[in-house]
Amino acid sequence: MNFSSRIQTLLPTKRWQRWLLEAALILAVILGAQHWQTRGLPEGAAPPLAGVLTDGSQIKVGAPQGLPSVAGETANGAPTLVAFWATWCPVCTAEEDNIVAVAKEHRVISVAMQSGDAAAVIKHLQERGIELPALVDADGRHAQNWRVRGVPTHFVVDGAGNIRFRVVGYATTWGLKARLWWAENVAA
Repeated sequence: MNFSSRIQTLLPTKRWQRWLLEAALILAVILGAQHWQTRGLPEGAAPPLAGVLTDGSQIKVGAPQGLPSVAGETANGAPTLVAFWATWCPVCTAEEDNIVAVAKEHRVISVAMQSGDAAAVIKHLQERGIELPALVDADGRHAQNWRVRGVPTHFVVDGAGNIRFRVVGYATTWGLKARLWWAENVAA
């Protein structure tokens, strides 16, 4: 085998190795960015989140420090997606169909952060054709308690009231459903 033939047989192997290395680097950058974005967000027991939704129903997740969580009672042990969003957020608008799709199969608590009073949030939801009640967080009190710095921010809280996943930025339907499935079926 001459030198030229040997180079040609090695070339595809080197090309695949390079592609794998590039894919690994891209994955490392994505995971690093996600880790950086979620720094400072709560872990472990979910902070308390209670109030009246725009449809009049009451919600409750988490419990004050040192008290047992009530999330399991509230959600019958099923995981909950807590989604912080805002009416003025273009990324939130882009992903709203994803949240609505997840809400058809899972418990979702939508938190409208700094988006006006209940009337403004209800008007926004009606204009967008969204049938998902929201907890109005006009003054940002809930967002501050959950240490949310930007929207959209999502938390997957398991049936025991523990935060299992934190996602900042656009989230896909598949990604959220996969995280909720994991929180329900894989022990912490």
